[in-house]
Amino acid sequence: MEALTVAATYGGALFEAARDREKTGLIAEEIAALDGVFEDEPSFFALVCSPSIDAAGKKGAIGKVFGDRISPELLSFMFILIDKRRIGQFHSIAKAYRKRMNESLGVSVGAIYSAAPLPEGSLARFEEKTGRLVGGKVRLESFVDEGLIGGVKILIEGKLIDASIKKRLESLKEQLV
Repeated sequence: MEALTVAATYGGALFEAARDREKTGLIAEEIAALDGVFEDEPSFFALVCSPSIDAAGKKGAIGKVFGDRISPELLSFMFILIDKRRIGQFHSIAKAYRKRMNESLGVSVGAIYSAAPLPEGSLARFEEKTGRLVGGKVRLESFVDEGLIGGVKILIEGKLIDASIKKRLESLKEQLV
């Protein structure tokens, strides 16, 4: 629970600072890129999280790798995370930043599951239709669920919209029994 509070606190603080400087979009893009690098290079992330390396060494590594590629605000934020020994929670902090940004834009974020990758353009149609159901803007992340026979399942704002063939067959089975 504490980790969630820490992530929300740091993610919120970064969002407020970015908003004050009118850089919320830029910082969001940079955070996504950093998060991707840390996921693709777990050994580098382990290095900057390692308790056996002092803060100066970690800052030097972050500065060398990202110094000229990210905004000074995000670089300073990374240094603060290192100083406060919170760099290991970067993934959660990045998620909290994105959540705060989406809230400020009035965007609900959800997931759509389908048996196969969605055809070109259909994700936008699902976002539009789901937006009408929930009464706002919606952004869906697409996932493949091989357990589905066909159709889709959408999870948004804690609600499940199940339009899968598997669910329809289960409903039919219940009616027949």
